[in-house]
Amino acid sequence: MSETPAGTAKFPEFMDLALKEAVAAGERGEVPIGAVVVKGETVVGAAGNRTREFNDPTAHAEILAIREACGNLEQERLEDCDLYVTLEPCTMCAAAISFARIRRLYFAADDPKGGAVVSGVKFFASPTCHHAPDIYAGIGEAQAARLLRSFFQDKRR
Repeated sequence: MSETPAGTAKFPEFMDLALKEAVAAGERGEVPIGAVVVKGETVVGAAGNRTREFNDPTAHAEILAIREACGNLEQERLEDCDLYVTLEPCTMCAAAISFARIRRLYFAADDPKGGAVVSGVKFFASPTCHHAPDIYAGIGEAQAARLLRSFFQDKRR
């Protein structure tokens, strides 16, 4: 993982937008995870989880935000874009991030059970990974972790 790069003074604002997407996902009964794709200082894609709503196990926040960004920019590669997500991406999402050529990945909370960036398979360290973004973890971690804990505590009641 890297130190926060120069020229990213707005990263807390973008993580706040991802957290808003996560809250909206939770209000829809989805696992509260949100993601935002940014090019320069412009949001080009934003989404929260919609796996239940769409009956689609691939409808993770990261993938939906990447799809929206690619559509808005009319391109399949997001080389000059950064992704902000409230939870460490899973293997599927890490692969999508790699294939999209995301420049930087910022994520809030680690996911020891399902994550694939600093946990689990550590996808970007794999010799078969085609592209690894710069990775910045822990931005907005407390708020994201609190949101997830609250969601799952409510589900267990």
